[in-house]
Amino acid sequence: MIHFISDLHLCEERPDLTALFSKYMAEVAPKSQELYVLGDLFESWIGDDDDSEFVESIIQQFKAYSDSSKKLYFQHGNRDFLLAEEFAKKTGGVIIDEIHSLAIGEQNAILMHGDSLCWDDVEYLEFRKMVRSDVWQQQLLSQPLAVRRAIAADLRQKSKNAQENKAESITDVHPKAVEEALAEHNATILIHGHTHRPDFHDLEVDGKHCQRIVLSDWGEKGQYLTINGTDIESHYFN
Repeated sequence: MIHFISDLHLCEERPDLTALFSKYMAEVAPKSQELYVLGDLFESWIGDDDDSEFVESIIQQFKAYSDSSKKLYFQHGNRDFLLAEEFAKKTGGVIIDEIHSLAIGEQNAILMHGDSLCWDDVEYLEFRKMVRSDVWQQQLLSQPLAVRRAIAADLRQKSKNAQENKAESITDVHPKAVEEALAEHNATILIHGHTHRPDFHDLEVDGKHCQRIVLSDWGEKGQYLTINGTDIESHYFN
């Protein structure tokens, strides 16, 4: 069985989310053989050299999963795009590409965080292009941890303010972006997070029936998607 989670937004300021994560890793995740984290595991990520006890506790729970001969995969989100190989090594996981293909029975699925599909959010896409550049990331990672934490807090606040002033339609995926992604990768299933609008959407691309599955963010409840053979189901827990 394969599990998918996204948009946990873990941070020290939200012990309720950390508790949900710990419950999932202890009681739910062991039922799977593979676990995909499709971005925004953390509310922010300031670099793999973050030495906080909070981060270490998350790493150790993932390591316990991978140490039990299970496969673990991470995809970058818009909050934790600085996750890198050192984090993957510590957890026993693998960082996958921005668009990752996965076979589900005879169908081809693609996994994405989902932020790159929000074509109408031009302001965010410009910001995304900047922070994904090697130059910007190298400049940030050269700063001391304390400075990076302050920068991350400032960016989170600015992002929150910006989101409050945007129409819901702007922050959702663009239908054409979804169609192009499915067509380009010859896929009939797209699984993503980011929008915090969990649902199963049916659509037609190039005459083929396709499905877009949106994962939920975590709050009062946690959510995970399962694939068992060709069966795809959404589950909530608290």
